[in-house]
Amino acid sequence: MASMLGTSSIALFPSRSRCQSSPSVHALSLTTGQVFGRKFYGRIGFHGIKGRPQFSVASVATEVNSVEQAQKIASKESQRPVYPFSAIVGQDEMKLCLLLNVIDPKIGGVMIMGDRGTGKSTTVRSLVDLLPEIKVVAGDPYNSDPQDPEFMGIEVRERVLKGEQLEVVYTKINMVDLPLGATEDRVCGTIDIEKALTEGVKAFEPGLLAKANRGILYVDEVNLLDDHLVDVLLDSAASGWNTVEREGISISHPARFILIGSGNPEEGELRPQLLDRFGMHAQVGTVRDAELRVKIVEERARFDKNPKEFRDSYKAEQHKLQQQIASARSALPSVQIDQDLKVKISKVCADLNVDGLRGDIVTNRAAKALAALKGRDKVSAEDIATVIPNCLRHRLRKDPLESIDSGLLVIEKFYEVFS
Repeated sequence: MASMLGTSSIALFPSRSRCQSSPSVHALSLTTGQVFGRKFYGRIGFHGIKGRPQFSVASVATEVNSVEQAQKIASKESQRPVYPFSAIVGQDEMKLCLLLNVIDPKIGGVMIMGDRGTGKSTTVRSLVDLLPEIKVVAGDPYNSDPQDPEFMGIEVRERVLKGEQLEVVYTKINMVDLPLGATEDRVCGTIDIEKALTEGVKAFEPGLLAKANRGILYVDEVNLLDDHLVDVLLDSAASGWNTVEREGISISHPARFILIGSGNPEEGELRPQLLDRFGMHAQVGTVRDAELRVKIVEERARFDKNPKEFRDSYKAEQHKLQQQIASARSALPSVQIDQDLKVKISKVCADLNVDGLRGDIVTNRAAKALAALKGRDKVSAEDIATVIPNCLRHRLRKDPLESIDSGLLVIEKFYEVFS
């Protein structure tokens, strides 16, 4: 996905004593020079007073020259190569659930359960290349939306109320990995020790939930996640905000993210409270067809041998899929669903004794996203039949004596109601 390069400035994170630039902005200033005897990076100058690090901001905007563009491209190519999403063979159910969540993040994420070695983590991480760009407030650690107050940090909202002009940049949607060994401080955020020691002030250092706002939070082996981290995720997923109360700091910030989890059911069940927070549930099985297995092995061998060449061979398909997602996201608000279909969806949920109304809401949203992906402005019964097992399968009450797959129960009830 091409980024536009021109002129701009890089804002300083208020709570950090180091400088970070947002990826893919309209303009990027990264020139290094000498300004009044001190080193100058972009628009941020560093100088010391009595041994203490201080910051001063210069109102300078410079053009990005061809050398800097080449450095940026080289930096991107030096990153760990990601397997292309369009190169993944099979696993259509999992891929569809992921695409629908990118089109409409309010679906609420997807839980992927399946056997070992079926490409769950590979598929999720390959989604990075397809993620579209969004508008964010420059220099804001919470990726605040410059137009939607729901996704604004408190500081940005105060600036808007004062009538300040916000500097807006474009950046790709973040995908944040939550490791199983992460501490609660790293996930929620904590006091900025560096600033406390150097400047003697209490400042908040944002955690992974802040970074994941308006993005994707991925938890591999989610069924092995510690209970205290599960509680944190539940709280944020329920309210869309993360509240931190510690070391004399009291702060809240938006934490609305697409929660994606993967795991092996043999390694343990997921807590029902967390399972219900996932909008969709995808089941992944091992491919049994011998020819298909050979194709997967050969494609993987090609990628391991020469990742760049392999990715280039799928560049056209990746670009086509990116365009399809972008079109679906822009067309989504105009997609309609008939009242009759809404009633039938709710009847299926009621007949299956699904607790709460989350199943009804997610099914409606997923069906609209699928219609938008197919380029239609109206939801059909076929769209609902495709997504309803993934939206309701994990919400059914478990019967220990029942051997039939819960997805098949949903399909049976769907045809009974919709016929």
